[in-house]
Formats: sequence, structure tokens, C-alpha cells
Amino acid sequence: MPNYDYECQTCGHRFEVFQSMNDPKLTDCPHEGCEGQVKRLLGTGAGLLFKGAGFYQTDYRSSSYQAGAKADGSSAPAAPAAPAAPASAPSTPAN
Repeated sequence: MPNYDYECQTCGHRFEVFQSMNDPKLTDCPHEGCEGQVKRLLGTGAGLLFKGAGFYQTDYRSSSYQAGAKADGSSAPAAPAAPAAPASAPSTPAN
């Protein structure tokens, strides 16, 4: 059952009511001494929380698929390494 927000058109009193979707809308302000009409406000809804496993593409993969993907990744040809700089010959003093 959702919470609905209402606002009185006369006094501006805002309140929240926990009621079924099948219940009729409230019409009278519950604020003492006010006989104004209330209007139901549009709400943003509840926040959606994702908890636990199964919400990411990788969570659905089987262990055999993950093992195959890992093997494919390691057998891929490596990028060519930069050629090593030639070692400079030790300088010998000239006689």
C-alpha cells in the first residue's frame, strides 16, 4: 500500500496518508479548524534498490563461460614490446 501526499487548498497544510490504491481520495482537510478541500499531490515514487548478485551482466555468466573468457584473454597475442635500447659499450680510455 502506497503513501499519498495531500495538500489543503485553503490553509496549505501538507500531510501524508498510508492508504490502499482502491481507497477513495480524501476530500477534507484533517487540520483542526479548517474546512478546506485537499488535493492529492503527484509523488516521485519509491526509490529502487538493487541488492545482491544478479544485477550485472557478468553475474549471469556461468563459471565455464568465465573460465573460457579468461583463457581467451590470456592466449591473445601480446602487443609487440618496444625494442630495447642497445647497451652502450663501456668506454675505454685511449692510449
